[in-house]
This record gives sequence, C-alpha cells and structure tokens, in this order.
Amino acid sequence: MVRFKNRWLLVEFIPLDQSKPTQSRLDSKQIWAALRDSIQENFGDVGWGCVSHSLTVKYFSPTTNLCIIRVAREHHRIARGGLTLLKSIDGIRLLPHVIDLTGTIKHAQLTAIEHNRRVVARFRARAGTSVSYHDSYDQYLETSNQEIQSLKD
Repeated sequence: MVRFKNRWLLVEFIPLDQSKPTQSRLDSKQIWAALRDSIQENFGDVGWGCVSHSLTVKYFSPTTNLCIIRVAREHHRIARGGLTLLKSIDGIRLLPHVIDLTGTIKHAQLTAIEHNRRVVARFRARAGTSVSYHDSYDQYLETSNQEIQSLKD
C-alpha cells in the first residue's frame, strides 16, 4: 500500500484595502479558484496538472483570514509559488503570508490554533480590553479550535 505524502501550508490573507470589510466575502472555494487561476497563469497547464489532484483548501476562517491548504509533497513549491504570486481574490486585494509549511496535519493544526490565539490577542489589544474580559472572541476561539482539531488528512 502506498502512502500519499502531503505538505500543509498555513496561510494568512492580509487585506491591503482596509476600507472594505473582507470578513464575510471570502470562502474556501474562492481561495481555491484564485489559487488555481494563479498557478495556471504563472506555471501553465503543466504546473496546474502537477498540483490539481492534491490541492485542497481544508480550512478557512473569515474572522482571522487564516487558511490551511493541502498539496502533494512533490509539487508543494508550485502551489507556494502560485500562492505567493496571488494578488487578489474576487477583486479583494490581499497579501498571502505563508506562516508555516508542515509535513503533517497535526503540526498545521497546532500552529493554526496558536496563530488564532495571537490574532485574537491583537484584536483585544486594539480594542483596549483586559485579559480577563470575556467577549465573542472566546466563543470564536473555542469553535475554531474544535474545527481545526477535527480536520482529517
């Protein structure tokens, strides 16, 4: 039996235009389609043919713009290159920031949970709330942790 080896990209999409809220407009299907278009434009049909069978967006959080992408180990450089060259998704100008590239989903999950906590701490610091203050972000952290931990290969 052959085991398929994957790479997991943990990506944060940083909006460049702060005047438009991006929280409700992006989803995983749009990210996958934009990544497909970027790979086809920059690497051609051969590049897309290499990654098309394994490229999936496993998780996306519209609150923190955090995304987990799975791709085959042999061709992860093509996917990362297409991601780096991505300029916008459905007219929303974004800067993709690759936070981590891991070999297992477990490490991607741990890094994603840690990153979500840091982003929520930044949100709270901007709002000037104390550490002991309970708000909707507590519920978000709890549900996102459950969603991320439930991901399967």
